[in-house]
Amino acid sequence: MLSLRAFTTPDRASEAVRVLSRMPDVRHVMHLRTADGREEMVTAELEAVAVDPALDALLAIGLSADDLMVERANPIGPVEQRRGGWLAHRGDAMVWAEVVEGARENARLPARYLVFMFVAGILAGFALLLQNSILIVGAMAVSPDLLPVTAACVGIVGRRLRLVGRSIGTLALGMTVAILTACALTLILDRTGYLTAKLPVGSDLILTPKDDLLLPTIVIAFVAGIAGMIATETRASAAVGVAISVTTIPSAAYAGVALAIGTHQETLVGLGFLAINIACLVLGGTLALLVQRWLHRRSSSAAPAASSDVGDARISE
Repeated sequence: MLSLRAFTTPDRASEAVRVLSRMPDVRHVMHLRTADGREEMVTAELEAVAVDPALDALLAIGLSADDLMVERANPIGPVEQRRGGWLAHRGDAMVWAEVVEGARENARLPARYLVFMFVAGILAGFALLLQNSILIVGAMAVSPDLLPVTAACVGIVGRRLRLVGRSIGTLALGMTVAILTACALTLILDRTGYLTAKLPVGSDLILTPKDDLLLPTIVIAFVAGIAGMIATETRASAAVGVAISVTTIPSAAYAGVALAIGTHQETLVGLGFLAINIACLVLGGTLALLVQRWLHRRSSSAAPAASSDVGDARISE
């Protein structure tokens, strides 16, 4: 269940109540006056499928977007009985306004994002140099690259070029930080004599990707993009972020370590795998979002028709 709060002038509050009361999947519409008397608040409870139409209708009658707020609520009870099949349950519907707002936040470039990518580059660099699988898992858990990837998918589907540009820029800068961090780490260890003393030198220092790994890499990145896009709408995004990073952070660290060692061909291999993985991630996430929007629109268009059929049946009675 989602809660809507709308603040507006007294002359438009009655119109907002009238609009919301006529919409399906909207209930408990209330009209309250603020303490200073200059504004009035309209509240309602909505199903997920009704959020986008309700916001569009309120904006159409002149309400400001800054005065509209939608919050998710987790009711304890009584438990709602699910109607219909699992795929068509109305509470599972995607809220496009919520997805866009989350994408705008994920496309930002906060300092903590670069710090996380810096830490992921260190962990992944050590993982490759020490051939330690535990460290590479830690690097994937730390890396926050799921956020700009899914934001880019939302921008593509919503045809928001500025959002796509910001997301790709944030992702590219984060990957650059991870690559340069792994490169600097390798150079520092080499200058201190650690690599010569502790690790084999040459091609055995890092694992070289093979041609037969290209197809599995593409498939893994594609399905990870699907999972990542769906997870951004739930509380599982942190866990699925590891699946996203399994296709990006190892390749970025591989390129950084290879660059420090001086094997330019291996550096290009790492960068190539990274570019292919990111493209497949975005493709998978975009297709997943397109399917969700199609199901959402299909459900929304079916709801008014069903409501009309019920009304006609009552009149005939």
